[in-house]
Amino acid sequence: RVATDAPALVSRRVDSRGGLALTWGRIESGHAPNVIPQHAELAGTVRCLDLDTWRQAPDVVVAAIDEIANLYRAKSQITYVRGVPPVVNEPVSTELLRTAMAARRGPDSVENTEQSLGGEDFSWYLEHVPGAMARLGVRPPGERTVRDLHQGDFDADEHAIDVGVEMFTAAAFLDPSC
Repeated sequence: RVATDAPALVSRRVDSRGGLALTWGRIESGHAPNVIPQHAELAGTVRCLDLDTWRQAPDVVVAAIDEIANLYRAKSQITYVRGVPPVVNEPVSTELLRTAMAARRGPDSVENTEQSLGGEDFSWYLEHVPGAMARLGVRPPGERTVRDLHQGDFDADEHAIDVGVEMFTAAAFLDPSC
């Protein structure tokens, strides 16, 4: 029940705009098909979209798992290892990058993207200084196939490096304090 109920329970215990997601990547229990196992191990990840939710997540996850386990008179032992916080771009920095790229390659060169639940250590920088993380678009122009970063067929177009250099150079000229 922890494996099936905890993800929904934790997402209901925080503001829905926080996008809290608990996903199990490993569930292991028992060895024989005809014996009810005495214990199970679950391992997973917790992802979210905002810092307040990220800060609340350990308490929310532990409380939800304990609550479900207690319903069935089971004991839980939880080791919560905190990952990186979500990347939350600062609006002024985001607009600076947008303006720089539009000035360099035209307004059609800039697209909005959804915030990702992927972990990114750039978020640690944003804890100390305002900034923004930009995605460069790493597929060749005209290709519509989206390849996920974590799939075997991912192949970044190395011309994206030039695009990043252009964007940051243009941003530095727009705002010398960069």
